[in-house]
Amino acid sequence: MKKMHDIIVHTNKLNGTVSLPPSKSVAHRAIICAALSKGISTVKPIDLSNDITATIECMKKLGAKITLVGDTLTVDGSRTFSAENTVLDCGESGSTLRFLIPVAAAGGVSAEFIGHGKLPRRPINIYTERLPEKGVSCAEEGGLPLKISGKLESGIYEVPGNVSSQFITGLMLALPLLEGDSEIRLTTKAQSTGYIDMTISVMKEFGVDIITTNSGWLIKGGQEYNAKDYFVEGDWSQAAFFMTAAALGGNITINNLRMDSTQGDKACVEVYRRLGVDITENNGVLVMKSGRLHGIELDASDIPDMVPAFSVAAAAAEGRTVIKGAERLRIKECDRLAAMREGLSALGVDIKETDDGLIIEGTDKFHSAFINGFNDHRIVMSFAAAAAFCDGDITISDMESINKSYPSFFEDMKKTGGDFDVIMG
Repeated sequence: MKKMHDIIVHTNKLNGTVSLPPSKSVAHRAIICAALSKGISTVKPIDLSNDITATIECMKKLGAKITLVGDTLTVDGSRTFSAENTVLDCGESGSTLRFLIPVAAAGGVSAEFIGHGKLPRRPINIYTERLPEKGVSCAEEGGLPLKISGKLESGIYEVPGNVSSQFITGLMLALPLLEGDSEIRLTTKAQSTGYIDMTISVMKEFGVDIITTNSGWLIKGGQEYNAKDYFVEGDWSQAAFFMTAAALGGNITINNLRMDSTQGDKACVEVYRRLGVDITENNGVLVMKSGRLHGIELDASDIPDMVPAFSVAAAAAEGRTVIKGAERLRIKECDRLAAMREGLSALGVDIKETDDGLIIEGTDKFHSAFINGFNDHRIVMSFAAAAAFCDGDITISDMESINKSYPSFFEDMKKTGGDFDVIMG
């Protein structure tokens, strides 16, 4: 793996306007739906993060013809599933892997899934336990590589609701392609429901319907994805980094977010308001500035990706913040709960880990420190925002990890007054 660089982020309040990149979560789903359509679709705007690139390349391996000109992706799905045996490299993208295992199986494609970083060790047991019951052979040894063969069969799929919603999305994308009707039944209460709602919304745009039931979802078989021109909205999951910068004394405007979005991380508006950040919205423009911050209790079970950035803001609040319901952060690109505890401790914050979250005692100033980025995009971006509340510079390792989701993060940070130096060599 190519050596990554450290970045020195100088202490500075952020002020200005930023346009966030298109939603990575929406783009994954739209690209797959377009590639499953028999005509020609366009998906735009596209930001070529590493995760999105992984999904594009995998769909091409499955037979779709995909080209990118500027920020517009043109997708011809007429030959999808023409591949017979193929290797699908999912990079470090959990979405790519978990979405495409059942999709490839629905097309009867014999495929080997590989990945990098922590992805080979991230759980896929929901599929390796359920798919063999439905006609798909799965060969693996505790993770990737995973080899599948056989054609997926319709039927009833029982899935725990407290696993990653990515498994449910993968099944939703695949099951309409089968001849018979199928049902996804939850055996426990669902978490991260916003991501499931997003999947249903994107699929509906491409002409495929999912019916919600008391126990899960009914998916009619024999449906067809219809080609269309799809516009990808701005990414709410990236808004939290700039909300944190605002909480730490900045004044930030974001001008390309949809307030009626199905993205679950839209909840960050109310969460940061509860913390004390002054947030107003006018015709889709979000204006954020610091207020008097005070600790809160947060159940993050539906919004786990927000926890790293929010933890930084909470550390600058008066009193105690208790975050719970975030146990799934331990199996992301790194153990994010441990990473935030280590990094905030280095900044002088009194913070404790629990099994499913963090207990943070607010402080009146962060101290200059070196922060391990753990090759995790959300850890690096969260601590970059922390520099605004620091008595000196913050040095963060693994700067290039932002390319996984938000390659232009530091460019956008600079537009709002961010000041930093990359350590070369």
